[in-house]
Order: sequence, then C-alpha cells, then structure tokens
Amino acid sequence: LTQASYDSVSFNADGQESSPYGIFFNADGTKLYIIGVASDTVFQYSLSTAFDVGTASYDSVSFSVSSQDAIPRAMAFNSDGTKMYIVGQGGQSVFQYSLSTAFDVSTASYDSVSFSVATQDAVPFDLKFSSDGTKMYVIGIATEYIYQYSTGL
Repeated sequence: LTQASYDSVSFNADGQESSPYGIFFNADGTKLYIIGVASDTVFQYSLSTAFDVGTASYDSVSFSVSSQDAIPRAMAFNSDGTKMYIVGQGGQSVFQYSLSTAFDVSTASYDSVSFSVATQDAVPFDLKFSSDGTKMYVIGIATEYIYQYSTGL
C-alpha cells in the first residue's frame, strides 16, 4: 500500500441509498451491490469496465430485506451468484435468499432460512464466506471479534 494512490474515481449511490453500509462485487467485477439502512434494500449496478466504479450505472433493480432485518449491514453471495446472504443489527442473524438468475437481485426470494449470531455479538456488522463456502465469518462491533462458523456444505 505504500505505492497506493487515489484514482480520482468515485460513484455516488445516494440516488438509491442515503446510508450505505455494505458493498459487494461479483467475481468478474461487472456487477456491484450496495445495501444500506435507510431503505433496507439491496441495489444492483452494472460496471462497463470491471471493478471501475466510475463506469457504474444503476440497473433499476433492487430487493428489499426489510421483512427480515430493519438494520442490514452487509451482504455476500455464493460463488455462482445463486444465493445471497444478509446480516444485520436488527435481526442479529444471517438470512439466506435464492436467486433464480445468478447475480440478479430482481429474481431473489427469501428462503425462510436464517442463522442467529446474537449469542456471539448483538451488533453483527459484516460477513464473508470462504472460497469453498464451508466457512462463514461474522464480525461484530459489540465485542469487536470475528466469529467463524461451519456451514455444513
């Protein structure tokens, strides 16, 4: 990072979410997802140049998670984009969704599957998965710990 420099490139998602908390890119960098607490919604964007947020445009595609969590903080997708996971402070759980079209949140539906992390941290803030999907990691700001879970995959 000693050689890092700002590219003078940014993207303002305020038109969709005024309090963004989580960001996720698909593997090839052509899709960007933002989740926030103002709307409790995942918003989907396309990037014409991979991983260049200066080329982002809103797809007019979103998915509300408010029925599961009123304070969503982060999201993750499985490697093939057919599952989406949300973690938040409101539900203190990880919620699972299926996407009938990979990485298209307009095709998302709640699986009625959740996993509580409240025993470990009352304020979960972010989540990640191992590349093979067998481990899930949740960080919380109440305890400032990272917790590791086996997914059973």
